[in-house]
Amino acid sequence: MADTRIVSLIASATEIVAALGFEEQLVGRSHECDFPPGMERLPACSSSKVDAGATSRRIDVQVRSLVAEALSVYQVDPVLLDRLAPTHIITQTQCEVCAVSLTDVEQAVRELVQSRPRVVSLEPMDLGDVWRDIHKVATALGVPERGQRLVDNLTTRLDVVRACTEALASRPTIACVEWIDPLMHAENWVPELVRIAGGTIMIGEPGRHSGYFSMEELVRRDPDVIAIMPCGFDIERSRKEMHPLASHPDWAGLSAVRAGRVYVTDGNQYFNRPGPRVVESAEILAELLHPGAVDFGHRGTGWQPWSDALR
Repeated sequence: MADTRIVSLIASATEIVAALGFEEQLVGRSHECDFPPGMERLPACSSSKVDAGATSRRIDVQVRSLVAEALSVYQVDPVLLDRLAPTHIITQTQCEVCAVSLTDVEQAVRELVQSRPRVVSLEPMDLGDVWRDIHKVATALGVPERGQRLVDNLTTRLDVVRACTEALASRPTIACVEWIDPLMHAENWVPELVRIAGGTIMIGEPGRHSGYFSMEELVRRDPDVIAIMPCGFDIERSRKEMHPLASHPDWAGLSAVRAGRVYVTDGNQYFNRPGPRVVESAEILAELLHPGAVDFGHRGTGWQPWSDALR
């Protein structure tokens, strides 16, 4: 274990590695890894080809253009990887918008990384995959028993959330907005978290990639709650991107808007990371769905009412 040197190219994998007790063995990270606190001290082994400061619409155009050309949205630095001499590199194949592609990592390893690291590729599509990926990382690091303990702890905590909400009479409908312009709904593990949190997701099924939907569909389904959780955006950035949605002529008439039940969440830190903090994501959803009945203490940091910005 003392000779273990890990490079994580996914933010969620960095959190898994740390939760398994290997934070000190991390020697490199992706440009998006920022948790646990202090990860910024590690050299970033990847960079984005997309202008992250652009508008939501422009980012979507850039990403779709790169994907259409079969180009990875991110790029890896093989020279830095070689200098870091990792024993393990962790990446992801589920979505090339979320991590450096497996192809890029394998090419970098073949061409230059002389330490011949083990490449561990994760494939999270639903909660079951998140648990399997934790087991995969733990096994690759030689501590399968830690992986089992971590999964047991996380599922037990989710059972606590479920117990808090299953006795409640209502199961409000909720739209989980993963991208604002154009509109995208969250799928993958999010529908399962909504169920655990005592809600009914407006659109989306576990294990499927997130997809586009229209304002007309949002109006037709008219959910009780709207949760804004753009991939890669914190609360402040999401607020800045709300104009295309909030300025739509049908927005003000939505039930969630009229009832003050539109919430801006930190999608970057929670819902978009298939790692240990899926538990906190479920807790946040429970607070949004059942205000007054459930409180895990995430208001202000994990979510804020959208209406707060209007006062």
